[in-house]
Amino acid sequence: MKALIQQNPSDIVSQVADYFQRSIGKWYSERRYYTLPEGDTQEVASEITVEFLQQGSPELINIAQLHQLDDPTMITCGSKVNWKSSNSVSGKKLSKGATVFGVSETLLYRDQGFMTPKPVVAQYYMLDANTLCLRSEYNGSVFEEELKLVGQRYRTRQTIISRAGEQTMIGQYLEKRIE
Repeated sequence: MKALIQQNPSDIVSQVADYFQRSIGKWYSERRYYTLPEGDTQEVASEITVEFLQQGSPELINIAQLHQLDDPTMITCGSKVNWKSSNSVSGKKLSKGATVFGVSETLLYRDQGFMTPKPVVAQYYMLDANTLCLRSEYNGSVFEEELKLVGQRYRTRQTIISRAGEQTMIGQYLEKRIE
């Protein structure tokens, strides 16, 4: 994975910290998951709260310990995301929880993955000041994500999941800031 614009690690860390700070707040997320190749869809709505984490915060120290990093201050900033999700059609509650992200140079450490409760590491880059791109691999799958801030009130996300070179799922999200 390569950024379109070459960046040195300190610049990209500064950009992602700015991105995380601009993402602070409460969001309402509407998303649709497409299972491929069948095309089955699932619609999900979530309430999301995003917090910014400073270097040395207990959550980031915990991430460093989960990933067995020698120096917990390697993680320079991060974000904590809390969510409550339900099926958009039936209203049935699906899940709730929290996840923590921590940044060290061009790696993003997570306390859990999208489809695993285990800690995962993603490569990341900033396509531009408003667009964060992530790539991680675990359990035989590749996860490519793009999160884009659109003005002050909106964010789009897209996740593409592949296994053995074949795309198996696409998730598309529209998130509206509610606070």
